[in-house]
Amino acid sequence: MIKISKKARKELNFLAKLPDDQIDLSDIPEVTDWSRAVRGPLYRPIKKSLTIRLDADVIAWLKSQGAGYQTRINHLLRTAMLMQIRRRKAS
Repeated sequence: MIKISKKARKELNFLAKLPDDQIDLSDIPEVTDWSRAVRGPLYRPIKKSLTIRLDADVIAWLKSQGAGYQTRINHLLRTAMLMQIRRRKAS
């Protein structure tokens, strides 16, 4: 646990109670483009091992792109999953 002085704790409590529109953010530019954002280096999702049957041409295509074809499969599936989640939220 991090030790915080009484003065710092008092300041943090004061700031936490302020409405958002009263907080001065002029020295912190708003982030509007998250396209280059990456997960933290310590983020490690839980992986599960499974057996899956895929068409031979799909496997060949994934492997032809170099090492890491299982990671690419995971990325493609995650992208499809997130797109479907966004569509459901939008409707």
